[in-house]
Amino acid sequence: MTDATAFADMLDAILFNADGLVPAIAQAEGSGEILMMAWMNRDSVIETLTTGRVCYWSRSRGGLWRKGETSGQVQRLKDFRVDCDGDTLLLIVEQDGVACHTGRRSCFYRAWRDGKLEIIQEVQTDPSELYGHHSHSHG
Repeated sequence: MTDATAFADMLDAILFNADGLVPAIAQAEGSGEILMMAWMNRDSVIETLTTGRVCYWSRSRGGLWRKGETSGQVQRLKDFRVDCDGDTLLLIVEQDGVACHTGRRSCFYRAWRDGKLEIIQEVQTDPSELYGHHSHSHG
């Protein structure tokens, strides 16, 4: 299934860190909203490019994390970009529902405003509906 040779140029362009990971930023197609940041390894890059469904590497699970596999909040890849240094990826995605495990559209829902950290996005979907239990990690 992993046809690394087909993606050799892409993989050579990516500067994976000592743990074999690279940060990937998910951005909503159309609106340009930054949804989340997660990690990818070689296998998750290949799977994402092969299937068109975004797959990350979960450091907490120690395995591939197919976005939406437990929550149903799938990300479909629209464009896959590598930055100038090759050390950060930008994934333009079509997001089903919410991206954040807290039930918010974006993981970046807190902002420094008037000298304090303020919540600027409300919960759209109760996490218990996404995961069927109390959520403790991304899904």
